[in-house]
Amino acid sequence: MLFLYNLLIYVATAILHFVALFNNKIRLFVQGRKTSFALLQQHIQPTDRVFWIHVASLGEYEQGLPLMEALKEQFPNHKIVLTFFSPSGYEVKKNNTLADATLYLPMDTKRNAKKFLTLAHPEQVFFVKYEYWPNYLHQLKKQKIETYLISGIFRPNQVFFTWYGGFYRRALQAFTYFFVQNEESRTLLSSIGQNNSIVVGDTRFDRVSQILENDNTLSFLEELTHQKTKQTLVVGSSWPQDEKIIVDYINQTQDEEIKFVLAPHNIKAEQINQLFESIQKPKQLHSTYQAGVTDLSQTQVYIIDAYSLLTKAYSYATIAYIGGGFGAGIHNILEAATFGVPILIGPNYKKFQEAKDLIALGSCIVINNEMDFINNFEKLLTNNKLCCELNQISSSFILANKAATKKIILHIFN
Repeated sequence: MLFLYNLLIYVATAILHFVALFNNKIRLFVQGRKTSFALLQQHIQPTDRVFWIHVASLGEYEQGLPLMEALKEQFPNHKIVLTFFSPSGYEVKKNNTLADATLYLPMDTKRNAKKFLTLAHPEQVFFVKYEYWPNYLHQLKKQKIETYLISGIFRPNQVFFTWYGGFYRRALQAFTYFFVQNEESRTLLSSIGQNNSIVVGDTRFDRVSQILENDNTLSFLEELTHQKTKQTLVVGSSWPQDEKIIVDYINQTQDEEIKFVLAPHNIKAEQINQLFESIQKPKQLHSTYQAGVTDLSQTQVYIIDAYSLLTKAYSYATIAYIGGGFGAGIHNILEAATFGVPILIGPNYKKFQEAKDLIALGSCIVINNEMDFINNFEKLLTNNKLCCELNQISSSFILANKAATKKIILHIFN
């Protein structure tokens, strides 16, 4: 099985090199990995003491961030190697100041795994949420390097729990310990003989709970929302399927007092222009906004075509809509929940424990179509008492689930 896996990795690598000729994202994926070993040699010396943290993309980076901060605080003389699998994470966070070396994880070949571990020589390794690369895990086990999964979540339909999943079940044996989000994950691991797990929750709660301590002011949203006196829908990480529902409502509504802030997942110029042109109400693009020159007094729709502003934007929301639920899966709902905001999402949320929990509590509402959106959105707009109740539920939920990072650190190092 390992032979077939390695063959597939080499075939996939060749295909990716070909596709990179025509696709910019894949080009970043391929070209970025050419510098990985050089970056390790540049930033990590043989005498350094090292932690290695691996994340798939931006969401997992946010989950790993509280752990990195805790490790830096407790072990200031250690270095951190941070690896990404996806360009959408690496390209945004490659210049972070917390890790000492940030790079793409080289493809999962036996040779790359050996070379990476020789150059990085980590004392402890932390994989965030998922990403199970057999060659890396085999080498970590062989070299007896402590390896942990944090914020892990497992589901019954994953390959580990099938009759044909023996190859991947053996890969899991490399983990020293699993720090999982829920009891179901712990039970599933136990069912395949992995009894080295504990339920600590999701480290993202530690990350988002810090948001309220920051200055979340955005001057353009102060102006748009008349200093938060206007009812405002903030649409985060939306995809075209989400935007069609939202834009149809915007174009049909007769209430000119409601403000809409849209922050699409994809901010490529072509898609942003299509979205902008589809809106028939007074509108403004963030990329063309000029403070002191642009007048937002009559603007009803503001499109944020830039990164790193969405979290603060949620502080201006009366209601939040989180995108992705009509596609591959919803994006991060915890940032909106931190600000005590009622949340609307599409139907694809089953992989996300925090969504299931908030739905059960009532502060996250699932919509299945445009009529669902209209009914629930207008119900929340016109029922201030209900909004306040859901606000309190969301805020309390975040506070009740803090401290996963502290539990992990205490378990490993004390």
